Amino acid sequence: MTGEGSLPAADLLISGASELITGSRGSDRASVLNRIPGGAVAISGDRVIAVGPESEVRRAVGLDGARFLDARRGVVAPGFVDAHTHLVFGGSRMREYAARLTRTRAETEALGIPVGILATVEATRRASREELAAAARPRLDEMLVHGTTTAESKSGYGLTTADEVKLLEVNRWLDAEHPVDLLSTFMGAHDIPPETDRKRYVDEVVAEQIPEVARLDLARFCDVFCDDGWFTPEDAERVLEAGVSAGMSPKIHAEQYARTGGAGVAAGLGCVSADHLNYATRDDLEAMAAAGVTAVLMPLIDFAVKHPRPIDARMWLEAGLTVGLGTDLCPGGYTASMPLVVQFACRVNGLSPEEAILAATAGAATACGLADRGTLAPGALADLQVWDVASLEEMVYRIGHNPVRTVIKRGKVVHG
Repeated sequence: MTGEGSLPAADLLISGASELITGSRGSDRASVLNRIPGGAVAISGDRVIAVGPESEVRRAVGLDGARFLDARRGVVAPGFVDAHTHLVFGGSRMREYAARLTRTRAETEALGIPVGILATVEATRRASREELAAAARPRLDEMLVHGTTTAESKSGYGLTTADEVKLLEVNRWLDAEHPVDLLSTFMGAHDIPPETDRKRYVDEVVAEQIPEVARLDLARFCDVFCDDGWFTPEDAERVLEAGVSAGMSPKIHAEQYARTGGAGVAAGLGCVSADHLNYATRDDLEAMAAAGVTAVLMPLIDFAVKHPRPIDARMWLEAGLTVGLGTDLCPGGYTASMPLVVQFACRVNGLSPEEAILAATAGAATACGLADRGTLAPGALADLQVWDVASLEEMVYRIGHNPVRTVIKRGKVVHG
């Protein structure tokens, strides 16, 4: 039992579980999760104070005045951390999505349907802060009921200083009012706006947008889309170095549609995470692993865009990378369900159920620079979920099923 010693009295005891998933890495690759049959969790305030077999936890903590939550033979797991989203945006691209199921991009544009990132930029610029927040709240609610307790949220659909600030301010509003913790990422370098060219726009991002975002303290991370047709590795280095100088940790979208050198930028700068990576080579992956970069896998965006090169996540693990998972909730791939992400990561990308859950919790937390969540251990933030299935394998097996019965955020029941 972990958490023994002089313990405060518990405010909440979660018991009656079929199994407890702690999210801690095992001593070898074959045992990536600690799974405790019949485990229990004791919480005091917003922190976990004891984890282990129920009988041992009950003996270790004071329970006078504690509340009790019966898991009813379900699975208790850490809350999901969604390591990559574009939560706040204006408009919808559902007409584009429906058309692209049977048509090419050119054929879709010929129908008068706007496509791509810039289609969302136009709608986002027209929307007020209040309208953007009203559209994003239901997405965040949906994430919560699917077990997400922390999420990263990128800007990138404004592409002017004022509009990027607007998106990040909406992130701040939502973080203050919603149970899900939101971590803001500035991504002014998401695409090149039609009113300028790439070089001038990079100059604007570096000289105007980053200083203003830093002055207002609106973002923890700085990100850039380094890929063929977007920003070059040289652009990415310039943007991310400016972000680091302004106090933002670097992240990067890299090698999604071509191998352009973005993975090398990630390794060279020691980015917190590199995301997508469909065209990254084994050498790229090993270089990032050596630099401590976490690789973020997003199976459902590849499904949504019918990506021609799905990722073999086994190669990522064999290269020594820590893997995080994300929904990539965005206009081009709309999903809020981390359980579905886990299920696809297993079936499509080759992760085991244990590896996928680790990636959706502790691995995703690492991809967000967080050490206080993603696990169930004494001292960890008391972010938990209870599933209505009897085992991790059943959760992965029931494709499309949302197993989340109860969500606890910072020691308080916020769903179920």
